[in-house]
Amino acid sequence: MIIKILGTGCKKCTTVYNNVNTALKELDMEAEVIKVEDLPSIMAYGVISTPGVVIDEKVFFMGKVPSIAEIKQVLEV
Repeated sequence: MIIKILGTGCKKCTTVYNNVNTALKELDMEAEVIKVEDLPSIMAYGVISTPGVVIDEKVFFMGKVPSIAEIKQVLEV
């Protein structure tokens, strides 16, 4: 599983990165978590409002900071 955090490095993006890693740890799951900070790459996903979360090339969250519970719900499917 590859999870990409889309954002320019703002505080919200850092929070999302931390929430994703916490959710993975709580679920005892492994994934490669990548920060994508360059605007052309972010826009290639159709994300116009950051932060965004992409899991295995599918956008799950855009323009909000998902909670650990919300991330876990998506990962458990």
